[in-house]
Amino acid sequence: MLSKHLTARNALILISSYVFYGWWDWRFLFLIIISSFVDYFVGRQLFKTENNRKRKHLLLVSLFVNLGFLVYFKYTNFFIDTFVDSFKLFGKDLEMSTLNIILPVGISFYTFQTLSYTIDIYRKQLEPSKGWLSFFAFVAFFPQLVAGPIERASHLLPQFYRTYKFNYNQIKSGLLLMAFGLFKKMVIADRLAILVNQVYNNPSEYQGIDIIIATIFFAFQIYCDFSGYSDIAIGAARTMGFDLMKNFDSPYLSKSITEFWRRWHISLSTWFRDYVYIPLGGSRKGKYKTYANLFIVFLVSGLWHGAAMTFVIWGAIHGIIIVIEKATDKQRKSIYKALHIGKKSFIRKIIFIPLIFTIVCFAWIFFRANSFYDSILLINNIHLSNIDNLFNGNIYELGLIKPEFILSLIVIVLLVLFEWFHKKTNAQVLISKQILPVRWAFYLVVTFVILIFGIYGEGQVSEFIYFQF
Repeated sequence: MLSKHLTARNALILISSYVFYGWWDWRFLFLIIISSFVDYFVGRQLFKTENNRKRKHLLLVSLFVNLGFLVYFKYTNFFIDTFVDSFKLFGKDLEMSTLNIILPVGISFYTFQTLSYTIDIYRKQLEPSKGWLSFFAFVAFFPQLVAGPIERASHLLPQFYRTYKFNYNQIKSGLLLMAFGLFKKMVIADRLAILVNQVYNNPSEYQGIDIIIATIFFAFQIYCDFSGYSDIAIGAARTMGFDLMKNFDSPYLSKSITEFWRRWHISLSTWFRDYVYIPLGGSRKGKYKTYANLFIVFLVSGLWHGAAMTFVIWGAIHGIIIVIEKATDKQRKSIYKALHIGKKSFIRKIIFIPLIFTIVCFAWIFFRANSFYDSILLINNIHLSNIDNLFNGNIYELGLIKPEFILSLIVIVLLVLFEWFHKKTNAQVLISKQILPVRWAFYLVVTFVILIFGIYGEGQVSEFIYFQF
Protein backbone atom coordinates (compact mmCIF):
# COMPACT_ATOMS: atom_id res chain seq x y z
CA MET A 1 0.00 0.00 0.00
CA LEU A 2 1.23 3.46 -0.87
CA SER A 3 1.22 6.20 1.75
CA LYS A 4 -1.41 8.93 1.56
CA HIS A 5 1.30 11.35 0.44
CA LEU A 6 2.38 9.15 -2.49
CA THR A 7 -1.22 8.42 -3.44
CA ALA A 8 -2.03 12.14 -3.52
CA ARG A 9 1.13 12.93 -5.51
CA ASN A 10 0.52 10.21 -8.09
CA ALA A 11 -3.13 11.25 -8.39
CA LEU A 12 -2.03 14.85 -9.03
CA ILE A 13 0.47 13.67 -11.66
CA LEU A 14 -2.17 11.53 -13.37
CA ILE A 15 -4.80 14.29 -13.42
CA SER A 16 -2.22 16.81 -14.66
CA SER A 17 -1.10 14.40 -17.37
CA TYR A 18 -4.66 13.79 -18.56
CA VAL A 19 -5.41 17.52 -18.58
CA PHE A 20 -2.17 18.13 -20.50
CA TYR A 21 -2.99 15.46 -23.10
CA GLY A 22 -6.72 16.21 -23.24
CA TRP A 23 -6.03 19.91 -23.90
CA TRP A 24 -5.12 18.89 -27.46
CA ASP A 25 -8.17 16.65 -27.99
CA TRP A 26 -10.01 15.16 -25.01
CA ARG A 27 -11.52 12.35 -27.11
CA PHE A 28 -8.16 10.60 -27.46
CA LEU A 29 -7.84 10.31 -23.70
CA PHE A 30 -10.00 7.21 -24.02
CA LEU A 31 -7.24 5.50 -26.03
CA ILE A 32 -4.58 5.98 -23.39
CA ILE A 33 -7.02 5.03 -20.61
CA ILE A 34 -8.03 1.82 -22.42
CA SER A 35 -4.37 0.91 -23.10
CA SER A 36 -3.52 1.55 -19.45
CA PHE A 37 -6.46 -0.51 -18.17
CA VAL A 38 -5.75 -3.46 -20.50
CA ASP A 39 -2.04 -3.61 -19.71
CA TYR A 40 -2.59 -3.19 -15.97
CA PHE A 41 -5.01 -6.14 -16.02
CA VAL A 42 -2.82 -8.23 -18.35
CA GLY A 43 0.28 -7.55 -16.24
CA ARG A 44 -1.38 -8.77 -13.05
CA GLN A 45 -2.75 -11.91 -14.71
CA LEU A 46 0.61 -12.69 -16.35
CA PHE A 47 2.30 -12.55 -12.97
CA LYS A 48 -0.29 -14.83 -11.35
CA THR A 49 -0.34 -17.69 -13.87
CA GLU A 50 2.36 -20.20 -14.81
CA ASN A 51 0.37 -21.69 -17.66
CA ASN A 52 2.45 -20.89 -20.75
CA ARG A 53 -0.48 -21.08 -23.13
CA LYS A 54 -2.57 -18.70 -21.04
CA ARG A 55 0.39 -16.37 -20.66
CA LYS A 56 0.84 -16.22 -24.44
CA HIS A 57 -2.84 -15.46 -24.90
CA LEU A 58 -2.65 -12.66 -22.34
CA LEU A 59 0.36 -11.15 -24.08
CA LEU A 60 -1.47 -11.34 -27.40
CA VAL A 61 -4.34 -9.37 -25.86
CA SER A 62 -1.91 -6.57 -24.94
CA LEU A 63 -0.27 -6.65 -28.37
CA PHE A 64 -3.59 -6.74 -30.19
CA VAL A 65 -5.10 -3.78 -28.30
CA ASN A 66 -2.05 -1.52 -28.32
CA LEU A 67 -0.76 -2.29 -31.80
CA GLY A 68 -4.35 -2.37 -33.07
CA PHE A 69 -4.88 1.25 -32.01
CA LEU A 70 -1.50 2.23 -33.46
CA VAL A 71 -2.05 0.47 -36.80
CA TYR A 72 -5.58 1.83 -37.24
CA PHE A 73 -4.81 5.48 -36.49
CA LYS A 74 -1.36 5.65 -38.04
CA TYR A 75 -1.28 3.16 -40.92
CA THR A 76 -4.82 2.59 -42.26
CA ASN A 77 -4.52 5.23 -44.97
CA PHE A 78 -0.96 4.13 -45.76
CA PHE A 79 -2.19 0.56 -46.40
CA ILE A 80 -5.11 1.82 -48.50
CA ASP A 81 -2.80 3.97 -50.66
CA THR A 82 -0.29 1.13 -51.04
CA PHE A 83 -3.08 -1.30 -52.00
CA VAL A 84 -4.45 1.09 -54.63
CA ASP A 85 -0.99 1.88 -56.02
CA SER A 86 -0.14 -1.82 -56.35
CA PHE A 87 -3.16 -2.32 -58.62
CA LYS A 88 -2.12 0.67 -60.72
CA LEU A 89 1.08 -1.19 -61.59
CA PHE A 90 -1.10 -3.70 -63.43
CA GLY A 91 -3.15 -1.02 -65.16
CA LYS A 92 -6.18 -1.25 -62.90
CA ASP A 93 -7.67 1.68 -61.01
CA LEU A 94 -9.50 1.00 -57.78
CA GLU A 95 -12.03 3.50 -56.52
CA MET A 96 -10.94 3.59 -52.90
CA SER A 97 -10.46 6.76 -50.90
CA THR A 98 -8.55 7.27 -47.69
CA LEU A 99 -10.33 7.75 -44.38
CA ASN A 100 -10.51 10.98 -42.41
CA ILE A 101 -8.42 9.73 -39.48
CA ILE A 102 -6.68 12.07 -37.03
CA LEU A 103 -3.40 10.73 -35.67
CA PRO A 104 -3.39 11.00 -31.85
CA VAL A 105 -0.35 12.89 -30.60
CA GLY A 106 2.26 10.66 -28.98
CA ILE A 107 0.49 7.35 -29.68
CA SER A 108 3.70 5.72 -30.96
CA PHE A 109 5.53 6.70 -27.77
CA TYR A 110 3.09 5.67 -25.06
CA THR A 111 2.18 2.49 -26.99
CA PHE A 112 5.79 1.30 -26.93
CA GLN A 113 6.16 2.39 -23.31
CA THR A 114 3.19 0.40 -22.04
CA LEU A 115 4.05 -2.60 -24.24
CA SER A 116 7.47 -2.85 -22.59
CA TYR A 117 5.65 -3.35 -19.29
CA THR A 118 3.62 -6.38 -20.35
CA ILE A 119 6.48 -7.91 -22.36
CA ASP A 120 8.89 -7.62 -19.43
CA ILE A 121 6.35 -9.25 -17.08
CA TYR A 122 5.79 -12.00 -19.67
CA ARG A 123 9.56 -12.56 -19.74
CA LYS A 124 9.54 -12.65 -15.92
CA GLN A 125 11.94 -9.72 -15.80
CA LEU A 126 9.50 -7.43 -13.96
CA GLU A 127 6.82 -7.62 -11.28
CA PRO A 128 3.48 -5.88 -11.93
CA SER A 129 2.64 -2.46 -10.56
CA LYS A 130 1.65 -2.31 -6.88
CA GLY A 131 -1.47 -0.34 -7.77
CA TRP A 132 -3.42 0.96 -10.74
CA LEU A 133 -2.78 4.62 -9.89
CA SER A 134 0.99 4.32 -10.11
CA PHE A 135 0.77 2.41 -13.39
CA PHE A 136 -1.68 4.82 -15.00
CA ALA A 137 0.58 7.72 -13.95
CA PHE A 138 3.60 5.91 -15.43
CA VAL A 139 1.88 5.48 -18.82
CA ALA A 140 0.60 9.08 -18.97
CA PHE A 141 3.54 10.88 -17.28
CA PHE A 142 3.16 14.28 -18.95
CA PRO A 143 6.79 15.45 -19.38
CA GLN A 144 7.57 12.64 -21.83
CA LEU A 145 4.07 11.56 -22.88
CA VAL A 146 3.94 12.95 -26.40
CA ALA A 147 7.53 12.59 -27.66
CA GLY A 148 9.52 10.49 -25.23
CA PRO A 149 11.99 9.41 -24.07
CA ILE A 150 10.28 6.00 -24.28
CA GLU A 151 10.75 4.84 -20.71
CA ARG A 152 10.93 1.26 -19.50
CA ALA A 153 8.67 0.25 -16.65
CA SER A 154 11.68 -1.26 -14.87
CA HIS A 155 13.27 2.20 -14.69
CA LEU A 156 10.42 4.71 -14.33
CA LEU A 157 7.61 2.80 -12.63
CA PRO A 158 9.47 2.20 -9.31
CA GLN A 159 9.98 5.95 -9.03
CA PHE A 160 6.23 6.37 -8.46
CA TYR A 161 6.64 4.39 -5.23
CA ARG A 162 9.31 6.67 -3.77
CA THR A 163 9.02 9.80 -1.67
CA TYR A 164 11.17 12.73 -2.72
CA LYS A 165 12.40 15.58 -0.58
CA PHE A 166 13.12 19.08 -1.82
CA ASN A 167 16.52 19.10 -3.52
CA TYR A 168 17.76 22.52 -4.64
CA ASN A 169 20.58 21.18 -6.81
CA GLN A 170 18.27 18.75 -8.56
CA ILE A 171 15.70 21.46 -9.29
CA LYS A 172 18.41 23.83 -10.53
CA SER A 173 19.84 21.10 -12.76
CA GLY A 174 16.38 20.40 -14.19
CA LEU A 175 15.68 24.06 -14.89
CA LEU A 176 19.04 24.48 -16.62
CA LEU A 177 18.34 21.48 -18.82
CA MET A 178 14.90 22.87 -19.68
CA ALA A 179 16.48 26.22 -20.58
CA PHE A 180 18.97 24.47 -22.87
CA GLY A 181 16.09 22.59 -24.50
CA LEU A 182 14.17 25.83 -25.05
CA PHE A 183 17.29 27.40 -26.55
CA LYS A 184 17.71 24.51 -29.00
CA LYS A 185 14.04 24.59 -29.95
CA MET A 186 13.27 28.33 -30.07
CA VAL A 187 16.60 29.84 -31.10
CA ILE A 188 18.01 27.14 -33.38
CA ALA A 189 15.34 24.69 -34.62
CA ASP A 190 12.52 27.15 -35.30
CA ARG A 191 14.92 29.57 -37.03
CA LEU A 192 16.35 26.87 -39.29
CA ALA A 193 12.81 25.63 -40.05
CA ILE A 194 12.03 28.87 -41.92
CA LEU A 195 14.68 28.17 -44.59
CA VAL A 196 14.09 24.41 -44.61
CA ASN A 197 10.34 24.79 -45.16
CA GLN A 198 10.89 27.32 -47.93
CA VAL A 199 13.08 24.93 -49.94
CA TYR A 200 11.49 21.57 -49.14
CA ASN A 201 7.93 22.79 -49.66
CA ASN A 202 8.89 24.17 -53.09
CA PRO A 203 11.43 21.61 -54.39
CA SER A 204 11.06 22.48 -58.07
CA GLU A 205 12.10 26.08 -57.46
CA TYR A 206 15.52 25.38 -55.92
CA GLN A 207 18.63 23.50 -56.84
CA GLY A 208 22.30 22.98 -56.06
CA ILE A 209 23.72 24.73 -53.03
CA ASP A 210 20.23 25.83 -51.95
CA ILE A 211 19.19 22.20 -51.40
CA ILE A 212 22.49 21.34 -49.72
CA ILE A 213 22.14 24.24 -47.26
CA ALA A 214 18.49 23.37 -46.57
CA THR A 215 19.39 19.72 -45.94
CA ILE A 216 22.21 20.59 -43.54
CA PHE A 217 19.88 23.02 -41.78
CA PHE A 218 17.24 20.31 -41.51
CA ALA A 219 19.77 17.96 -39.93
CA PHE A 220 20.32 20.48 -37.16
CA GLN A 221 16.67 21.50 -37.08
CA ILE A 222 15.40 17.99 -36.35
CA TYR A 223 18.21 17.35 -33.88
CA CYS A 224 17.63 20.56 -31.93
CA ASP A 225 13.86 20.15 -32.18
CA PHE A 226 13.77 16.57 -30.89
CA SER A 227 16.68 16.68 -28.44
CA GLY A 228 15.33 20.04 -27.25
CA TYR A 229 12.02 18.39 -26.37
CA SER A 230 13.89 15.54 -24.65
CA ASP A 231 15.91 18.05 -22.61
CA ILE A 232 12.72 19.86 -21.56
CA ALA A 233 11.04 16.56 -20.66
CA ILE A 234 14.02 15.24 -18.69
CA GLY A 235 14.51 18.60 -16.99
CA ALA A 236 10.84 18.94 -16.04
CA ALA A 237 10.80 15.43 -14.62
CA ARG A 238 14.01 16.13 -12.71
CA THR A 239 12.49 19.16 -10.97
CA MET A 240 9.82 16.80 -9.64
CA GLY A 241 12.36 14.24 -8.47
CA PHE A 242 12.03 11.81 -11.40
CA ASP A 243 14.90 10.51 -13.50
CA LEU A 244 14.31 9.93 -17.22
CA MET A 245 16.80 8.18 -19.47
CA LYS A 246 19.19 10.11 -21.70
CA ASN A 247 17.87 10.24 -25.26
CA PHE A 248 20.68 11.92 -27.23
CA ASP A 249 24.45 11.90 -26.94
CA SER A 250 26.03 14.17 -29.58
CA PRO A 251 24.97 11.95 -32.54
CA TYR A 252 26.55 14.14 -35.22
CA LEU A 253 29.98 13.45 -33.74
CA SER A 254 29.64 9.76 -34.59
CA LYS A 255 32.28 7.94 -36.64
CA SER A 256 29.91 5.26 -37.95
CA ILE A 257 26.18 4.77 -38.53
CA THR A 258 26.25 2.09 -35.84
CA GLU A 259 27.62 4.66 -33.40
CA PHE A 260 25.09 7.22 -34.62
CA TRP A 261 22.24 4.93 -33.54
CA ARG A 262 23.84 4.46 -30.14
CA ARG A 263 23.63 8.25 -29.77
CA TRP A 264 20.40 9.19 -31.61
CA HIS A 265 16.96 8.60 -30.03
CA ILE A 266 18.56 6.15 -27.62
CA SER A 267 15.26 5.16 -25.99
CA LEU A 268 13.83 4.02 -29.36
CA SER A 269 16.96 2.26 -30.66
CA THR A 270 17.33 0.30 -27.41
CA TRP A 271 13.59 -0.53 -27.48
CA PHE A 272 13.90 -2.00 -30.97
CA ARG A 273 17.03 -3.87 -29.88
CA ASP A 274 15.34 -5.49 -26.88
CA TYR A 275 11.85 -6.09 -28.26
CA VAL A 276 12.40 -6.66 -32.01
CA TYR A 277 16.05 -7.45 -32.83
CA ILE A 278 16.70 -9.93 -30.00
CA PRO A 279 13.34 -11.77 -30.38
CA LEU A 280 14.09 -12.16 -34.11
CA GLY A 281 17.27 -13.98 -33.11
CA GLY A 282 19.70 -11.09 -32.82
CA SER A 283 23.18 -12.21 -33.76
CA ARG A 284 22.73 -15.78 -32.47
CA LYS A 285 21.77 -17.51 -35.74
CA GLY A 286 24.64 -16.79 -38.07
CA LYS A 287 25.87 -13.71 -39.86
CA TYR A 288 23.33 -13.67 -42.69
CA LYS A 289 20.42 -13.99 -40.28
CA THR A 290 22.02 -11.19 -38.24
CA TYR A 291 22.16 -8.96 -41.31
CA ALA A 292 18.53 -9.73 -42.11
CA ASN A 293 17.46 -8.99 -38.54
CA LEU A 294 19.30 -5.66 -38.55
CA PHE A 295 17.74 -4.64 -41.84
CA ILE A 296 14.24 -5.62 -40.68
CA VAL A 297 14.67 -3.55 -37.50
CA PHE A 298 15.54 -0.44 -39.48
CA LEU A 299 12.69 -0.98 -41.95
CA VAL A 300 10.31 -1.19 -38.99
CA SER A 301 11.99 1.85 -37.43
CA GLY A 302 11.39 3.81 -40.63
CA LEU A 303 7.75 2.77 -40.68
CA TRP A 304 7.42 3.68 -36.99
CA HIS A 305 8.51 7.22 -37.83
CA GLY A 306 5.86 7.73 -40.46
CA ALA A 307 3.27 6.02 -42.63
CA ALA A 308 4.92 6.85 -45.95
CA MET A 309 7.33 5.18 -48.35
CA THR A 310 9.84 7.98 -47.79
CA PHE A 311 10.24 6.93 -44.14
CA VAL A 312 10.66 3.29 -45.15
CA ILE A 313 13.43 4.30 -47.59
CA TRP A 314 15.04 6.42 -44.86
CA GLY A 315 15.07 3.38 -42.56
CA ALA A 316 16.34 1.14 -45.36
CA ILE A 317 19.30 3.45 -46.06
CA HIS A 318 20.37 3.26 -42.42
CA GLY A 319 19.76 -0.49 -42.40
CA ILE A 320 21.92 -1.07 -45.49
CA ILE A 321 24.81 0.98 -44.07
CA ILE A 322 24.52 -0.79 -40.70
CA VAL A 323 24.70 -4.18 -42.46
CA ILE A 324 27.71 -3.08 -44.51
CA GLU A 325 29.47 -1.88 -41.35
CA LYS A 326 28.69 -5.16 -39.60
CA ALA A 327 29.88 -7.25 -42.55
CA THR A 328 33.17 -5.35 -42.91
CA ASP A 329 33.90 -4.87 -39.22
CA LYS A 330 36.89 -7.23 -39.04
CA GLN A 331 38.43 -5.90 -42.26
CA ARG A 332 38.13 -2.30 -41.12
CA LYS A 333 39.67 -3.10 -37.75
CA SER A 334 42.60 -4.80 -39.50
CA ILE A 335 43.15 -1.75 -41.69
CA TYR A 336 43.01 0.62 -38.70
CA LYS A 337 45.49 -1.57 -36.84
CA ALA A 338 47.87 -1.72 -39.78
CA LEU A 339 47.76 2.05 -40.12
CA HIS A 340 48.07 2.53 -36.32
CA ILE A 341 44.78 4.42 -36.21
CA GLY A 342 43.11 4.02 -32.81
CA LYS A 343 39.45 4.54 -31.92
CA LYS A 344 40.15 8.01 -30.54
CA SER A 345 42.58 9.00 -33.29
CA PHE A 346 42.17 12.57 -34.56
CA ILE A 347 42.66 11.33 -38.15
CA ARG A 348 39.78 8.90 -37.74
CA LYS A 349 37.57 11.66 -36.37
CA ILE A 350 38.39 14.20 -39.06
CA ILE A 351 37.68 11.67 -41.83
CA PHE A 352 34.70 9.74 -40.55
CA ILE A 353 32.67 12.34 -38.65
CA PRO A 354 32.09 14.45 -41.83
CA LEU A 355 31.52 11.27 -43.88
CA ILE A 356 28.89 9.89 -41.51
CA PHE A 357 27.23 13.30 -41.23
CA THR A 358 27.01 13.43 -45.05
CA ILE A 359 25.36 9.98 -45.18
CA VAL A 360 22.92 10.96 -42.44
CA CYS A 361 22.06 14.19 -44.28
CA PHE A 362 21.43 12.28 -47.51
CA ALA A 363 18.98 10.00 -45.68
CA TRP A 364 17.31 13.05 -44.10
CA ILE A 365 16.23 14.13 -47.60
CA PHE A 366 13.75 11.23 -47.73
CA PHE A 367 12.70 11.87 -44.13
CA ARG A 368 11.89 15.54 -44.75
CA ALA A 369 10.58 15.47 -48.33
CA ASN A 370 6.81 15.76 -48.65
CA SER A 371 6.67 12.84 -51.09
CA PHE A 372 8.84 10.27 -52.83
CA TYR A 373 8.66 12.34 -56.02
CA ASP A 374 9.90 15.43 -54.15
CA SER A 375 12.82 13.50 -52.65
CA ILE A 376 13.97 12.27 -56.07
CA LEU A 377 13.58 15.78 -57.51
CA LEU A 378 15.70 17.22 -54.70
CA ILE A 379 18.42 14.59 -55.09
CA ASN A 380 18.57 15.05 -58.87
CA ASN A 381 18.99 18.81 -58.40
CA ILE A 382 21.95 18.58 -56.01
CA HIS A 383 25.09 20.04 -57.55
CA LEU A 384 27.64 22.78 -56.92
CA SER A 385 27.24 24.80 -60.12
CA ASN A 386 25.49 27.62 -58.24
CA ILE A 387 27.82 27.71 -55.26
CA ASP A 388 28.33 31.41 -55.97
CA ASN A 389 24.90 31.92 -54.36
CA LEU A 390 26.75 31.81 -51.06
CA PHE A 391 28.59 34.99 -52.00
CA ASN A 392 26.31 36.97 -54.33
CA GLY A 393 23.45 37.35 -51.86
CA ASN A 394 21.02 34.89 -53.48
CA ILE A 395 21.31 32.63 -50.44
CA TYR A 396 19.38 35.24 -48.47
CA GLU A 397 16.33 34.67 -50.68
CA LEU A 398 15.62 31.28 -49.10
CA GLY A 399 13.47 32.69 -46.33
CA LEU A 400 16.12 34.04 -43.95
CA ILE A 401 17.43 37.56 -44.32
CA LYS A 402 21.19 38.09 -44.00
CA PRO A 403 21.37 38.71 -40.21
CA GLU A 404 19.11 35.69 -39.55
CA PHE A 405 21.12 33.45 -41.88
CA ILE A 406 24.41 34.46 -40.28
CA LEU A 407 22.93 33.97 -36.82
CA SER A 408 21.82 30.49 -37.88
CA LEU A 409 25.38 29.59 -38.90
CA ILE A 410 26.76 31.00 -35.65
CA VAL A 411 24.40 29.00 -33.40
CA ILE A 412 25.10 25.80 -35.37
CA VAL A 413 28.86 26.26 -34.94
CA LEU A 414 28.41 27.08 -31.24
CA LEU A 415 26.27 23.97 -30.78
CA VAL A 416 28.88 21.71 -32.41
CA LEU A 417 31.67 23.26 -30.32
CA PHE A 418 29.58 22.92 -27.17
CA GLU A 419 28.88 19.24 -27.81
CA TRP A 420 32.53 18.56 -28.63
CA PHE A 421 33.54 20.27 -25.39
CA HIS A 422 30.70 18.67 -23.41
CA LYS A 423 31.97 15.18 -24.25
CA LYS A 424 35.08 15.94 -22.21
CA THR A 425 33.68 18.20 -19.50
CA ASN A 426 30.10 18.25 -18.22
CA ALA A 427 28.84 21.81 -18.75
CA GLN A 428 26.50 21.78 -15.75
CA VAL A 429 29.29 20.62 -13.45
CA LEU A 430 31.57 23.33 -14.81
CA ILE A 431 28.91 26.01 -14.27
CA SER A 432 28.19 24.81 -10.73
CA LYS A 433 31.87 25.29 -9.81
CA GLN A 434 31.81 29.00 -10.64
CA ILE A 435 31.27 31.69 -8.04
CA LEU A 436 27.71 32.94 -7.47
CA PRO A 437 27.91 36.16 -9.59
CA VAL A 438 29.32 34.23 -12.56
CA ARG A 439 26.64 31.53 -12.31
CA TRP A 440 23.78 34.04 -12.18
CA ALA A 441 25.29 36.11 -14.98
CA PHE A 442 25.26 32.94 -17.10
CA TYR A 443 21.63 32.18 -16.17
CA LEU A 444 20.56 35.72 -17.10
CA VAL A 445 22.44 35.66 -20.41
CA VAL A 446 20.81 32.35 -21.40
CA THR A 447 17.37 33.69 -20.46
CA PHE A 448 17.81 36.90 -22.45
CA VAL A 449 19.21 35.04 -25.47
CA ILE A 450 16.09 32.84 -25.55
CA LEU A 451 13.77 35.84 -25.10
CA ILE A 452 15.53 38.06 -27.65
CA PHE A 453 16.60 35.56 -30.32
CA GLY A 454 13.78 33.01 -30.00
CA ILE A 455 11.36 32.70 -32.91
CA TYR A 456 7.87 33.99 -32.18
CA GLY A 457 4.81 34.86 -34.19
CA GLU A 458 2.01 33.09 -36.02
CA GLY A 459 3.23 31.09 -39.01
CA GLN A 460 6.85 31.06 -37.82
CA VAL A 461 6.78 28.88 -34.71
CA SER A 462 6.92 25.18 -35.60
CA GLU A 463 5.39 22.46 -33.47
CA PHE A 464 7.76 19.76 -32.29
CA ILE A 465 8.51 17.53 -35.29
CA TYR A 466 8.11 14.27 -33.39
CA PHE A 467 4.58 15.16 -32.29
CA GLN A 468 3.45 13.74 -35.63
CA PHE A 469 4.91 10.32 -34.84
